[in-house]
Amino acid sequence: MKNVISVVAGGLLAASLALPAWAQAPFDGVVKVGVLNDQSSLYADATGQGSVIGARMALEDYMKANPNSKLKVEIIFADHQNKPDVGSTIARQWLERDGIDMILDVPNSGVALAVNDVVKNLNKVMVNGSAGSARLTGDACSPNTVHWTFDNYALANGTGSAIVATGGDSWFFITADYAFGHDLEAQTAGVVKAKGGKVVGGVRVPLNNPDFSSFLLQAQGSKAKVIGLANAGGDTINAIKQASEFGIVQAGQRLAGLLVFVTDVHSLGLKIAQGLQYTDSFYWDMNDDTRAWTKRFVEKMNGKQYPTMNHAGNYGGMMHFLKAIEAAQTRDGTKIVAKMKELPTDDVVFGKGKVREDGRQMHPMYLWQVKTPEESKAPWDYVKLVKTIPADEAWRPLDQGGCPLVKK
Repeated sequence: MKNVISVVAGGLLAASLALPAWAQAPFDGVVKVGVLNDQSSLYADATGQGSVIGARMALEDYMKANPNSKLKVEIIFADHQNKPDVGSTIARQWLERDGIDMILDVPNSGVALAVNDVVKNLNKVMVNGSAGSARLTGDACSPNTVHWTFDNYALANGTGSAIVATGGDSWFFITADYAFGHDLEAQTAGVVKAKGGKVVGGVRVPLNNPDFSSFLLQAQGSKAKVIGLANAGGDTINAIKQASEFGIVQAGQRLAGLLVFVTDVHSLGLKIAQGLQYTDSFYWDMNDDTRAWTKRFVEKMNGKQYPTMNHAGNYGGMMHFLKAIEAAQTRDGTKIVAKMKELPTDDVVFGKGKVREDGRQMHPMYLWQVKTPEESKAPWDYVKLVKTIPADEAWRPLDQGGCPLVKK
């Protein structure tokens, strides 16, 4: 990890604004992929090394399924530290100097939107497996970007709708104070109001915040029926743990985890997390294919962790990219993404789907409920399915996002 970052940082002064000769060379089958994510902070469990392993598993499976493939693929990774300037600097060096063809993963919407611009300007590819901002398929959509796994519209549509439908019609938001949190709050508030509910207040919290006590007290004082957590990873875990310590749920208010990962449930434990409902696109125990894939993933993680939807999404996105670049036989990013939109998607973690005009990969979403300790029968047996949300209901309608790529 440190070696990768030092190479990236050490070469910045020598970076050329002109594209190198290899960028114009005929396609020779050599492909380089950079996994750019959080390797060391609050999103590391949900992305981190698991996303690197997901990408490597996709490469293994693609080559096994295509023994005559001419591709020669290298995968590297780096830590963007949840800073847009760091992420965009790494992306620029990767694309301009290091011959990277595709950047994968990129959690943290602020970083993702910055990298989205770099990738477009240099005509390469980003397959985003872990950022929530619906702008990536909205006003910021790009002919060079595909958005996999989830977005804030789908999360709000799934969790927000379900909670309002069961009486949670007044909300107070505790929101991560950057692009992801702002967008997730806005998307959820829109759903709440459309369903007849109201937003009574909210507070914005710095990223990677260890102490939520004052914010939870404000939420408690609002008398809202629902406290919406428009955050993720370590911030969500801390907020839920401290809400439990304050007895907020026991006093009658509900917590809505608007982005929750199975790793968060594992960190919280079922005693604290039980009953929590959340929307997700993947769970390891869905079917025989996901169980078999998860067994391989856990082995590669040395038994330490089960996969999140991000890990599965980066597997699916990497698999489809490899199909597309081999079919397109080019390094031209817009042509590769056009091929990704032309070819149907199909993998063992998400099943069959497609990439829409705006770059949104289409698959069902799922509303889950965390089990009680008594209901759990095995390690990582944490959730039960409440509802399957079909793809045509899960995602924002194509004509409502404002993506300039969508034909009127």
